[in-house]
Amino acid sequence: SVKLGGLGPDYEAIKEKKQKLKLQKEYSRQIKEYNMKNITLVQRLPTKAQAVSSVSRQKALEYAKKIPKPKTFITKQAEQEVREEKVLPQAPNGTSLPQIPSLETLWNRHEKEREVVAAFKTLHIL
Repeated sequence: SVKLGGLGPDYEAIKEKKQKLKLQKEYSRQIKEYNMKNITLVQRLPTKAQAVSSVSRQKALEYAKKIPKPKTFITKQAEQEVREEKVLPQAPNGTSLPQIPSLETLWNRHEKEREVVAAFKTLHIL
């Protein structure tokens, strides 16, 4: 009553493997459906959290409006330049010449940069 292996295919083993694959596919399909249902529930939950975050954002914006803004010094310099530009020198033929209010600042910057380059040359960096 003992059956030894033969040369032909083993149909019983193939049927068992086929049945096992069908069960695996059915199980994976069920799991996939279950996960899809849960994902839709999870996606709905963050929308409530976003509503809460929008409230906190509104509170933050209101708070930011109440904070006094720092004063900048750039506006004072711009006002001084505008005042200086109002007085334009007249050319001999009667036309007004454009004023260069920043010539001194440019010259000072040029001198500082020359000193920096000289320092680099003494250190043999350039």
